[in-house]
Amino acid sequence: MTNHINRFSLEGKVALVTGSTKGLGLAMAGALGEAGAKVAINYYNDEEKALAARERLDQLGCQTKLFKADVTDEKEVNQMVHAIEQSMGPVDVAVINATCDQPHHPIEEYSWEFYQSMLDFFIKSPFLITRAILPAMKRSGWGRIINIGSEVFHLGVPEFSAYVAAKGGQNGWTRSMARELAPFGITVNMISPGWIPVERHDKEPQEWKDAYLPTIPIGRWGIPEDLAGAVTFLASESSSFVTGQNLHVNGGLTLH
Repeated sequence: MTNHINRFSLEGKVALVTGSTKGLGLAMAGALGEAGAKVAINYYNDEEKALAARERLDQLGCQTKLFKADVTDEKEVNQMVHAIEQSMGPVDVAVINATCDQPHHPIEEYSWEFYQSMLDFFIKSPFLITRAILPAMKRSGWGRIINIGSEVFHLGVPEFSAYVAAKGGQNGWTRSMARELAPFGITVNMISPGWIPVERHDKEPQEWKDAYLPTIPIGRWGIPEDLAGAVTFLASESSSFVTGQNLHVNGGLTLH
């Protein structure tokens, strides 16, 4: 009989999680590390926070290394992937999570430059990272690419058009790449969290939070650790027949 527990093991795998020094990214990096993967922690701005994140994961028994790179810059992405391959091995699992500020504005107050920044993080970055890691994945005949999306695309959140549009594009890109890469043993999926308050939400108006919570069917706020099972499943052998899917982790909010 097959030992199903081992199908969730990531022993021997190398996982890259972009934007993984805090919040959801750090929780997912920890989940993959605890499942046995060697984890490449990506950051760009705050080295002190990156060092603290690595220490926290190391205390959990994870094998980690830090890699500084702007994931919207082609040269830096290529250099990061090369450095990971040289020091840890080829990337088997890529969790594309890095983001930037996401202010709410009516469309008249957005600039195209801001729209472009959203496209850079959620279309350009997945493209650059996938293109860089793909040769090794194709050689091994195995790979997992996991985009971190958002429920906002399905909810059509108003005064948030730049972020919603970019996440919609990332969703479409996920579906297209899933079909393209399936013959090579590479799956491409998306996890779409609900509003899970982390550090960057500290300044959000309390009335927004008070209005959101009652809409969650499960009746509680999500926490970063709620993504642990989802990302581990999609990174593991257990998901080998799952591709092109968008897994919503939001307590049932997008059921209707």
